[in-house]
Amino acid sequence: MLKLHGMSRSNYYRLARACLVFKRIPFEAVNAAPSQDEDYLTKSPMGRVPCLETDQGYLSETLAIAEYLDALHTDRPLLPADPWARGKTLELIRHVELDIELVARRCLPAAFFGQEASEELRQSTRTDLERGVRAVARLYVCDPYATGSEFNLADLYTFYSFGLAGAISGKIFGMDLLEGLPQVRSLLERLAGEDVIREVEGT
Repeated sequence: MLKLHGMSRSNYYRLARACLVFKRIPFEAVNAAPSQDEDYLTKSPMGRVPCLETDQGYLSETLAIAEYLDALHTDRPLLPADPWARGKTLELIRHVELDIELVARRCLPAAFFGQEASEELRQSTRTDLERGVRAVARLYVCDPYATGSEFNLADLYTFYSFGLAGAISGKIFGMDLLEGLPQVRSLLERLAGEDVIREVEGT
């Protein structure tokens, strides 16, 4: 049986868990925190969560895990089969992750762990977030899901990446990250009611 290592406070762990739940793949949840211990680094080279334990070894990075699961179990696909649709889905995922979530994460220690963020860091983060919002606004379809009529991996990234980024931007800047993305706000409301999200979030 597959084993998913991680902890529920990690949005990436919950995202990977949602992939397994969506595809109805049995798995065992193994509680694990990020670590630089050599034993854990053999499982996840940067010491991050989640990582997936398989009969062949360990796999880290959520997008790699999702693609592996999609290839392992082809029913209920997370990514479209059509090459163009698949490419556009991955394009959106990468922009959401790189230009929204990872930008916001620069201020995560200040938002949640009492550390200081310099004015320079705050200004550059806000500027880059606003640019990221403008970028992803060009890519969302929201008809009714992120990239069209079918729920897919882009919806899971939207829910889990915007959730964290929005919390950080609200705390640090008093900024509503979705103000310029009304279509994404509506999408997030829809996604919160999806069975897979409700199961993972325990709602």
